[in-house]
Amino acid sequence: MGDDTPVVVAARRTPIGTAGHAYRELSVDRLAAPVIAAVVADVTGDPAPDVTGDLAENLAGRRVDDVVLGNCMGPGGNVARISALAAGLGHEVPGLTVDRQCGSGLAAILLAGQAVRAGEMDLVIAGGAESASTAPLRTFRGAAEPYERAPFVPDGRPDPDMGPAAEALAAARGISRERQDAYACRSHARALAARAAGRFDGEIVPIGGRSDDQRPRPLRAASLARLPAAFVSDGTVTAGNSSPVSDGAAAVALVPERSRGGLPGMRLLAGAVVGCDPALPGWGAVPAIRRVLGRTGVDVERVAAVEIVEAFAAQVLAVTDALGLDPLGADDERVCPDGGALALGHPWGATGAVVVTRLFSRLVRAGAPSGTLGLAAAAVGGGLGVAALFEVV
Repeated sequence: MGDDTPVVVAARRTPIGTAGHAYRELSVDRLAAPVIAAVVADVTGDPAPDVTGDLAENLAGRRVDDVVLGNCMGPGGNVARISALAAGLGHEVPGLTVDRQCGSGLAAILLAGQAVRAGEMDLVIAGGAESASTAPLRTFRGAAEPYERAPFVPDGRPDPDMGPAAEALAAARGISRERQDAYACRSHARALAARAAGRFDGEIVPIGGRSDDQRPRPLRAASLARLPAAFVSDGTVTAGNSSPVSDGAAAVALVPERSRGGLPGMRLLAGAVVGCDPALPGWGAVPAIRRVLGRTGVDVERVAAVEIVEAFAAQVLAVTDALGLDPLGADDERVCPDGGALALGHPWGATGAVVVTRLFSRLVRAGAPSGTLGLAAAAVGGGLGVAALFEVV
């Protein structure tokens, strides 16, 4: 590996709140800024940063070259730049906001990694933030009402909402209601167990009076089985096996291997962003993962930890089936073993960075041996997939 190989050396996130509840009055930059400040503090070794100060000047011989954040629904104005200033990083730190919808946070990390790998930057903070609670309503000129969402494709092409798209994927890949409900129960149970065991503590930055995720709760299979289909009559996708609309932020610090200074971390081996059929957007993670594994010559069996954005249980199971993984059986401890977006929540622009933060906790914070591999992936509305392969160093 070259000296400019990007390495994730710090990773943090907010607790995730359900939209309209925990963070209903916190704008997207107010969610992102404390996380950015905490990640910079992790790199500097300062346990209690003054977020109003110029933290970039406190780095050990380094400065923050850029902040790259994913965001889907925010107010514009370059959310990353506003958040960097709010975190006290100084006027010289620019900021780039990325929109690849619910793959934005992971795509932002890949973009930051490319800048580091090119030798152009020595310290980049990357991740994502979303405040569905405060996102503005948008209206076309002359229209009487705001539109629900922007189109993902040109007129005349399939452009399903994500719920019906998950239903179509479940039908196409033969994912039963029973398996979806079982996976949802598992996600919540695992998240509650991880919280009780303190496995989220090292990654969470308390904010808005919360120090834990709002959504995880005990679920019973019998209760889930009684829920009606949420999107398609007589369908299999319900409110119980779908993720909620959420608020939150997550960020990581990337540096080149040559200036890692012995800090433990995760080397970014490869990343990929691909397109797929917009009619089945939940499939996008499959070709993205296959491309990453193909580029690195890694078989999926060598990957010790897998984190997939759990937008819908149907989508996760379709992806894991295609990869030969069984999260409800033999791969129970490999795939999202501490729960995922079904239980924690799904803040669209942030959630791809949340899964990288989870990998960092599972591998680096937990002391996994050097060479251990971790995979992060997301499927994206409009027919995209994003994936990244990491190695513990």
